[in-house]
Amino acid sequence: MDTPSRKIDLGSADGYWIGRFGAMANPCEVLIETTSAAEARDVCERVAACAWRIEDRFSRYRPDNVVHAINSSGGVPITVDEETAGLLDFAATLHRVSAGRFDITSGVLRRAWIFDGGVQVPSQAVIDEILPYVGWAKVIWERPVLTLLPGMQIDFGGIGKEYAVDQAARTVQALSSASTLINFGGDLAITRPRRTGHPWRVGIEATHGPPRVASRLIDLRDGALASSGDTYRFVLKDGRRYSHILDPRTGWPVEHAPRCVTVAAPTCTQAGTLATLAMLHGAAAGRFLEVEGARHWIQWS
Repeated sequence: MDTPSRKIDLGSADGYWIGRFGAMANPCEVLIETTSAAEARDVCERVAACAWRIEDRFSRYRPDNVVHAINSSGGVPITVDEETAGLLDFAATLHRVSAGRFDITSGVLRRAWIFDGGVQVPSQAVIDEILPYVGWAKVIWERPVLTLLPGMQIDFGGIGKEYAVDQAARTVQALSSASTLINFGGDLAITRPRRTGHPWRVGIEATHGPPRVASRLIDLRDGALASSGDTYRFVLKDGRRYSHILDPRTGWPVEHAPRCVTVAAPTCTQAGTLATLAMLHGAAAGRFLEVEGARHWIQWS
C-alpha cells in the first residue's frame, strides 16, 4: 500500500501504537490501543486507504473523479453515484438550515481570494463578477441527476474531511475491538472507549504563538471533535485580518467571526458541521452553539 507519496509510518508508544500518513493536504494520525503490531498495521492501512479513497473521489484538484466531471459539465446534467448523491443531499440540507450561509458552490470565490497570509484583497468589482456563479438555489438537484449553470462548480471541502473521519471510524469499528483515535488534520473521532477506562487526551491548537501548541487539553472517551478557524488561511492587510470563512451571499469573509471554533459531538460530521455553521454566524457563534446545545470552545483572538 505504501508509495513514495502515500507512505504510512508506524511506531509504538506507551500501551498503544501511532500510525502517521498524509491525506487531503493534512497530516493524519491513528492511535490504536493494542500491543499487537500486526493489528496496528492493519488498522492504520484501512484508515489510510479510506482517507485516500475519499480524497481521490471528491478532491476538486483531481482531473479524473466525479467532482471534476460535475465542474466541467458546462450545464449538461450529470448522473451521480449513491455516495456522491448522499453528500449532495447533506450539502442541500446544510444550505437550507443555514439560510444560505453554507454553500458548496462558493468554491469559485477562490478565483478572487488567496488565503496564503498575504495582503491581496480583491475589489468589489472582481467579487461581483464571480457571484453569479455562486448559489445552491441556482442548482437543479433531482437525485441522482445534478445540473449546474455553465461556469458553476461544487466543492466538498467543507464536509469532506469530517466525512472521511467518520467513514474510517466505521471501518475500524467493524475490524477491531481496540480503542482507536482517528485524527485527520485536527478533526477526529474515537471508535470506542479505552479498555483502561482512561480518556484520550487531545489538544485544541492555539490561534497565536508557536505552531502546534495547544491552548487547551480535552479528555475524550468517545465521540468526535472538529474545529473551524483561520489560523493558517487568511489575508492580512493594513492591520485587518480577513478570514477564509466566506459568506457566499456576499463573497466577503464573515465579519466578527471567531478565530477558531471547536465542537464535540457524537460524530465528526456533526462536530464539523456545527463548528463551520458557528463560524458562519460571526459574532453570534457562541449563541448559535448554545441554542444547539453543543459542547464547544471558542477562541476569539
